[in-house]
Amino acid sequence: MAGTTPGTPRVLRAMNDRAALDLLLEHGPLSRTRIGRLTGLSKPTASQLLARLEAAGLVVVTGTTEGRPGPSAQLYAINGHVAHAAGLDVTPERIRAAVADVAGAAVGEFELPTPGRRADSVVRQVTDALDGAVKAAGLTRADVHRLVIGTPGAFDPSTGRLRYASHLPGWHSPTLLGELAAALPMPVEYENDVNLAAVAEQCLGAARGHENFVLLWNEEGLGAAVVINGRLHRGFTGGAGEVGFLPVPGTPLVRRVTKANSGGFQELAGAQALPRLARDLGLAPEEIGGGTHAEVATALVARAAEIDSGAYGQLLDAYATGLATGLASMVAVLDPELVVLSGEAVAAGGEPLRARVQAELTELAASRPRLVLGSVRRRPVLRGALESALATTRDEVFDTSR
Repeated sequence: MAGTTPGTPRVLRAMNDRAALDLLLEHGPLSRTRIGRLTGLSKPTASQLLARLEAAGLVVVTGTTEGRPGPSAQLYAINGHVAHAAGLDVTPERIRAAVADVAGAAVGEFELPTPGRRADSVVRQVTDALDGAVKAAGLTRADVHRLVIGTPGAFDPSTGRLRYASHLPGWHSPTLLGELAAALPMPVEYENDVNLAAVAEQCLGAARGHENFVLLWNEEGLGAAVVINGRLHRGFTGGAGEVGFLPVPGTPLVRRVTKANSGGFQELAGAQALPRLARDLGLAPEEIGGGTHAEVATALVARAAEIDSGAYGQLLDAYATGLATGLASMVAVLDPELVVLSGEAVAAGGEPLRARVQAELTELAASRPRLVLGSVRRRPVLRGALESALATTRDEVFDTSR
């Protein structure tokens, strides 16, 4: 609200407008009376507010109340068509893209397989994936207000180069961000994939309403997101949460970790450790199915949670101990109120794994945060990218003070 004075009628109107828009985002369609009650505004003021928002194209009438005594009332909702935002989830094997309207509804998705692609095709990969989602939404690139791209690792703010993700080919060029900026017509932001999973849980899932929490993620790599006072903590180089590199008891020290792209915690409890743990217990992971480390680990953990006895129960015990060992170090430093377990190689364990990790952490850590399973199960990184892009887009589009 630059150029305005706090406390003036214009600013107060804009604040009321935004409060009403946020209520519509949270609750869905509302009547004028209901908006007035939730905001504390009088009926005439609520009517003026809705008329103002309708004239600006930000809300639309979607129907009337039914099934209640008395005359029906018009229901108002966010006009999702007023703006759109996009998100990308990048891994070495594929890029997932999605477009959402400003009300939060996903209106187009696309997946671009990328295994074996040449490193010099990154810009083409990004634009092709985005264009696929935009086309599925019936839009054009120009209709997208903002794009958030989620990748493993993090772009160093001082150099613009991707760090902590040597397994992502083509994304390490010092000129890449400039090339992407030149190819895309909208503002682009970059965020760590695990951080975006935390955004999804904070906005829509298990961490909603929590200001201080840690999300532990396990798929192809072990990572964490740290939220302090409601904000992501990224660290000096963006590497906060790269806990796969954490030295932990139970594994030899891994030196030159960035070259090895691994560390003690990754070796102890990462996806690649699950087949080894299974074989040590006399199980044959190859009989369950093949695929990537994450796919094999997920299948093993799912089978173990289903059987939860014998060698499979022991596998869950060993896996839980490994996860809790690394978590104990994080809890000792951060003292979070909540730990969210996420990523397919953790989520597949369900309650049997969660309960074991909670019990082990109670023994290993001085404080005792509550452990919960992530509840945003469908494409949490992509959903977090959309939520991040939408938050900024809404701040711009919903500002009626200008």
